[in-house]
Amino acid sequence: MSENLPLKGAWLFGRAAGACAFAMAAWSSACGGGGSDGKPGTVVPIAPGDPGNPEGICPIPSEAMAEDVSNPKTVVGTGTAATCTSDAFIAAVAAGGVITFNCGPDPVTITLTKPAKVFNDKGPKIVIDGGGKIILSGGGTTRILYMNTCDEKQVWTSTHCDNQETPQLTVQNLTFANANSKSEPKGTDGGGAIFASGGRFKVINARFMNNVCADNGPDVGGGAIRVFQQYNNLPVYVVNSTFGGSDGMGNTCSNGGGLSSIGVSWTILNSLLSYNHAIGQGGNPASSGSPGGGSGGGIYNDGDKMTLSLCGTRIEYNEANAYGSAIFFVSNNHTGDITIDSSVITHNIGGSWYPTWPQISNHDDTPITVTNSTIQ
Repeated sequence: MSENLPLKGAWLFGRAAGACAFAMAAWSSACGGGGSDGKPGTVVPIAPGDPGNPEGICPIPSEAMAEDVSNPKTVVGTGTAATCTSDAFIAAVAAGGVITFNCGPDPVTITLTKPAKVFNDKGPKIVIDGGGKIILSGGGTTRILYMNTCDEKQVWTSTHCDNQETPQLTVQNLTFANANSKSEPKGTDGGGAIFASGGRFKVINARFMNNVCADNGPDVGGGAIRVFQQYNNLPVYVVNSTFGGSDGMGNTCSNGGGLSSIGVSWTILNSLLSYNHAIGQGGNPASSGSPGGGSGGGIYNDGDKMTLSLCGTRIEYNEANAYGSAIFFVSNNHTGDITIDSSVITHNIGGSWYPTWPQISNHDDTPITVTNSTIQ
């Protein structure tokens, strides 16, 4: 399968080269852009529900805990659903700090008309807490949230935007649904609901449902989330969260139906990834005559030294056309590793190239440590 594995030099996402792709806004297909028709996606109703894997009981490290929101900078809404608008939310994100909601006693859907964008000088922490009652929707037409430390329009705050400590973005107690990043420029068309590059990023008690990004492309991905360039290679924490969760609610992209990243480590705790889809065709690099993609039904990780750590997490009923029906993990310099503890990976569909474990695509020398888990 080597002809369809990521090119060793195709992504220069070391610290020196990472900035070039983003700071210079070179949003080309060479930087992972995909293709799609940009048409609105489907919008499905979202019912209330609890996030995460109910069977997951792994301990949560202190740095992965929910953030304190007792003293918010901005409260979106003044007590009624009608006051919780797209414009109010977008303005709150632009202002930074801690953001909460006061939209009345019942669950509320806020349908965005354009992405909310983080300004890099409005940190150090930006925390968005929905209190378990807020659904942020892209209405089938737009991404929901964007952060990029190397985007000059969002304010450069350092000479090393590819490795800076802030902003630190946390989303917690929220649902992200019906988002669509297909109309974004190539290179940022991954991450249907959230695109996060630089600083730190964390997800706590969140649900991601029916979000989509580019239909095809060898390296574009993240129906729900796309991440780059985390400070000092520290991990993205995903805690007690759901991606998909039931048939018809899954997230979809060329690669990484749920999650996608380049050169990023992940620690995923007590979470559920199910019914997500990697719908590209032809792998990476794209096979002759194909648009490329289709790897990582649940998770797509590409890069050099990185770690994927799963604990208390269930990955099931995801689907891939090329490789890695559950997980696609390619460490180009063969220094990455995977740890799987107290987790279940099962009934993921399609793909090939499973040298070590079923449903996981990786180089055969990638260390994979499995304890108290089921993979079948």
